[in-house]
Amino acid sequence: MNYAPTSVTSIHDRHISPQILADLDGDNWRLADYEKRGGYQALRKVLGSMTQDQVIAELKASALRGRGGAGFPTGLKWSFMPRTFPGQKYLVCNTDEGEPGTFKDRDILRFNPHIVIEGMAIAAFAMGVTVGYNYIHGEVWEVYERFEEALEEARAAGYLGDNIFGSGFNFQLHAHHGYGAYICGEETALLESLEGKKGQPRFKPPFPASFGLYGKPTTINNTETFAAVPWIIRNGGDAYLATGKPNNGGTKIFSISGDVNRPGNYEIPLGTPFAKLLELAGGMREGKKLKMVIPGGSSAPVVPGDMMMECTMDYDSIAKAGSMLGSGAVIVMNETRCAVKSLERLSYFYFEESCGQCTPCREGTGWLYRMVHRIEHGAGRIEDLDELDRVAGNIMGRTICALGDAAAMPVRGFIKHYRDEFAYHVEHKKCLVPPYV
Repeated sequence: MNYAPTSVTSIHDRHISPQILADLDGDNWRLADYEKRGGYQALRKVLGSMTQDQVIAELKASALRGRGGAGFPTGLKWSFMPRTFPGQKYLVCNTDEGEPGTFKDRDILRFNPHIVIEGMAIAAFAMGVTVGYNYIHGEVWEVYERFEEALEEARAAGYLGDNIFGSGFNFQLHAHHGYGAYICGEETALLESLEGKKGQPRFKPPFPASFGLYGKPTTINNTETFAAVPWIIRNGGDAYLATGKPNNGGTKIFSISGDVNRPGNYEIPLGTPFAKLLELAGGMREGKKLKMVIPGGSSAPVVPGDMMMECTMDYDSIAKAGSMLGSGAVIVMNETRCAVKSLERLSYFYFEESCGQCTPCREGTGWLYRMVHRIEHGAGRIEDLDELDRVAGNIMGRTICALGDAAAMPVRGFIKHYRDEFAYHVEHKKCLVPPYV
């Protein structure tokens, strides 16, 4: 699909200066280059010869599932939008990429911003929407600025605005930068922030499709989801499905980081063996043994390395292994990595990022972190292991949004698979594995 170059850059590329970025990728992200690759032909096709129902039917046939983490069928989600609603409706792209280990969306916007603009315009047509927003993570400022430039190009060329291609279809698209809060990746907290309020999740129902931005019907999709739409329209939903596997249509960009030789973004068909993805990433660094993998971003339960080597990279296979595909952030850890230390770092992240609205999350994430911290630093008790699992269980399903679950699932996953390491820390006041390298 060519959303982004294979093995783009490492997770640390957010710190590269704009000048180095310009030297790295030149001007091939601009409109002229995108048009040479067939850009905006899908939008022309939609506005020239397709109905709203036909567009949604192609999305359903493609089996495209949300690429932000939840994996909800995109075509079905679009069908929820009340197209006959008499007032304003909104379309929102969620580029608030804050999940640790995830760095694909920023590179889609950096290297191919027009594919997202075109995908959003097609989605807006399909749902009868005239105004859209792309909420971009505030800590990747150069990406926000580049997307603004791409918007100006699209407006000047007539791909955005009023009466696009003389079709009578109007669509205005705006960029909005976030402020670095992890919680704003949750769709209703994002809407609150977009409205200028404190980014805290809303109760659901009502769902955004009926009560979203400014209380109006709103559809929210991830950046990579919108990026898949133009190819589907040009080539057909069946062709997209055929590139993946049943119930797992198309390709997926995986952000692989950690103890591999070539960390970066890799776009592969869903259903590709994990072993192949690991090979693309250059294999294990320094030839060390694979110990464990977090396959879908930091909120996904950890999977032991030998189990992961049996998996294929798709929603169903990862779920069968007891984890989830999530955002596609694959964090690889070798035999020198301590399970307790790794969980301590993750637990600290969720403790710090909890918005504090829900008591189970506000108090529970701190409780989890303090217990893991105690174990890591030689002051743990053996009963803490059962207590960790109990507290995590009391958080799950008892919060407005999924951050509570995101904090609890790593704890339960690490305790399940690496309980012996936690027990060793308690009994010997030190780590079971050699020091970090």
